[in-house]
Amino acid sequence: MCTYLTMKTSVDASAKGPGGAWFRAQEAVVYFDHPFHSMAEHTLNIDFPVPGATNGERIALELTAESARNLVAAINASLESAAELT
Repeated sequence: MCTYLTMKTSVDASAKGPGGAWFRAQEAVVYFDHPFHSMAEHTLNIDFPVPGATNGERIALELTAESARNLVAAINASLESAAELT
């Protein structure tokens, strides 16, 4: 089931991109669709575009729904534990 719903959000992050170069990630694009590479029928896709890229260079993730939910849970747990330290 493709939702064709694409969400964009601003991020303040660093990412290691094509060629091993680091770049400042400023945007994340999230959508549920057919993957390009994964063997799953549908995946939650997260792209971090390389700013100023002319050929669509990006960091791309294709996660199964279960993997995406596990990642969200791990992120939330990590942030909760860090909140106790700040």
